[in-house]
Amino acid sequence: MSPSQSLTLEQYESLSPRCEIDHDGVTMVFATPSTLTRWRAESIYQKEPWTLEWIAEFKPDDILLDCGANVGMYTIWAAVTRRARVYAFEPESQNFALLNRNIRLNGLEGRVKAYCMGLSDASGLFDLHMADMRVGGSCHSLGDALDFKHEPLAAQFVQGGIAHTLDELVAAGTVPVPTHIKIDVDGFEPKVVAGAQVTLQNPAVRSVLIETNQNLADHLAMVGTLNDMGLMHDPAQVRRAERKEGTFTGVAEYVFRR
Repeated sequence: MSPSQSLTLEQYESLSPRCEIDHDGVTMVFATPSTLTRWRAESIYQKEPWTLEWIAEFKPDDILLDCGANVGMYTIWAAVTRRARVYAFEPESQNFALLNRNIRLNGLEGRVKAYCMGLSDASGLFDLHMADMRVGGSCHSLGDALDFKHEPLAAQFVQGGIAHTLDELVAAGTVPVPTHIKIDVDGFEPKVVAGAQVTLQNPAVRSVLIETNQNLADHLAMVGTLNDMGLMHDPAQVRRAERKEGTFTGVAEYVFRR
């Protein structure tokens, strides 16, 4: 680009790329400062249709707890299309910043609250091992430097992070007992469940969606634990959600309902 074609700083900042999605008469706006974040917006119908079907069951003012919210695709979807109240947790700093921008773009400040922290089986300060430095990236690891298969993770960067257990947050009144819970933390879902044992047994929790790696013993044990609490899954739904090939073969979103 020649000097005469270069953008001024004001012009560059004003670009502010975004993507709009219309669904059932409502419009959602997502900031898309990178190709990855644009892909997240443009692929939302194809990536996890079963997650959208699950959200479609929500009633107005149901409370969704979104653990591993990333840039807020499902947080925004639930708040706009179902008028749900959402508590979103995302420990990665770049994703958290964009999550908040998306909340503001959609005028959801009174309906969605985001926290730059993770949920786990213990509270404290932890290392967040970054698998992908791109905004919108995923497969990071809070605590142990392990990937979604529990194999060693060669992190591109290590960010400081904070985590709490859901039970502590609910007991303190920081977060109400949610109606629905989504847990997608790239392999460490059993830790989140371990820190939410009291909350998950509350009958107010009607459903839970968890990304589950069926190749891992602790994930299969987690499924049994939830079933024992009366949160049951539908094997047909799991088969439909299961990845049949590629890097994530055997991973599926389990929807548990009480």
